[in-house]
Amino acid sequence: MKKKDLDTLKKILEEEKKRIFHHLQEISETSVADLETPSGDSVDLASLEINQNSLAKIGKREQNHLKKIDAALKKMDDGTFGECESCGEQIAFARLMARPVAQLCIDCKTEQENEERKYSDRAGDSDNEGFPEEGEEL
Repeated sequence: MKKKDLDTLKKILEEEKKRIFHHLQEISETSVADLETPSGDSVDLASLEINQNSLAKIGKREQNHLKKIDAALKKMDDGTFGECESCGEQIAFARLMARPVAQLCIDCKTEQENEERKYSDRAGDSDNEGFPEEGEEL
């Protein structure tokens, strides 16, 4: 990968990391402020609980994304950034521009998604949820 392209992707990752840190800080402050406000009736408390759960989910998702960003930045330092973790081929620059934390090339990612889809389709089609069809292995 060209140094210019790597620098572009590094800048994108670092900006995304800053944005997530800022957003997580806002979420934390909002959460604390909501908890410090006087509680109301049961509907208000239920609404507050739903809001807190939503904020926790968003925070967890963003923390996971931060881990991926950190892993991508470490790979840049190691010189392995942009290599598919499955086949070892170079991930296309266009894919990395769209998703700088991509760990798989488009072919391997497509294959992974197809495998996941097969499994989920198979699990969802069964009338005997959780039980194998006749002749299937456990």
